Amino acid sequence: MKRIAYLTGLLGLLALTALVVHEGISDIATVMAQGGWLLLLLVPLHALPLLLDAQGWRVLLTSADPDEKAGLGFLWWVATVREAVNRLLPTMSIGGELVGVRLSRLRIHDTTAVTASIVVEVMITLFAQYLFSALGVLMLIAALQDSGQAWIILAGLALSLPVPVAFALSLRHTGLFEKLEGAARKLFGEDHRIVAMIDGARLDAQIRALNRRRRELLAALGWQFVGLVSGTLEIWFALMLLGHPVPFWQAMAIEALTQAVRHVAFFVPAGLGVQEAVVLLLGQALGMDAHVSLALALVKRAREILFGVPALLSWQWVELRRWRRGVAESAAR
Repeated sequence: MKRIAYLTGLLGLLALTALVVHEGISDIATVMAQGGWLLLLLVPLHALPLLLDAQGWRVLLTSADPDEKAGLGFLWWVATVREAVNRLLPTMSIGGELVGVRLSRLRIHDTTAVTASIVVEVMITLFAQYLFSALGVLMLIAALQDSGQAWIILAGLALSLPVPVAFALSLRHTGLFEKLEGAARKLFGEDHRIVAMIDGARLDAQIRALNRRRRELLAALGWQFVGLVSGTLEIWFALMLLGHPVPFWQAMAIEALTQAVRHVAFFVPAGLGVQEAVVLLLGQALGMDAHVSLALALVKRAREILFGVPALLSWQWVELRRWRRGVAESAAR
């Protein structure tokens, strides 16, 4: 899997480089220079969608954390690390969730309950992403005179809707993680540490219990959807700074469909090349110059790095402190 990730990442980087060279590095730099230092405001602006997303996760953790030891600020920090791992590291978009479980245990010691909340949150994210993508396609249809291709995209979304529905039903009825535990026992043996970490029956029970709390599910879905919509502010503000202001609903079409393609192309680390190509195509469909579209894509990429790298460093700092504390406790015994 790592080899596939590195290969697709390399191909994506080469595609991105080719796009930039083809459109002209100097022309793109000129457009970006128009935005100036104000483009750096996109970094703190990204805190808003993550805060809303963390609030949705907090709703799902209500039963596991009745004393609210994991406050919104802490969960927001964990959410930043989860996103950074998924977006900047070759983890096939699952590493962030594993890191999220590990970091959440700093405040909530019930690993099974935390894992159940994250699994259910992933399910909700699929539905929120589908709603947001459909909204983006409708915005694109409204913007284009020839909307045939946009309707094809919307039809494709409708046809693929059974995927998250099937995932939700499997979590509710099939005992998915109990089966995974059984497979792990056969593959690794009874005494393997991976088997010891999995309590499939309890995890399935916790997930089913969460799925029965419809108010919490709907609240989490609402927070996540609002978080996705708020991410449109980055596109809208960036284009205004780059000298090509667009209506908010056009910015929403770009953001929604870019996010959708990033989820589909999860096997490409950081969506390298894929994200930029989609922004370029959508920008041109909405009447933007190719230099502006690529400048927007590169600004979006720079924001991901400037926001994500400090999050990764903060995670490593916490891990280093935990390691030093463990060494000190071992030495004191």
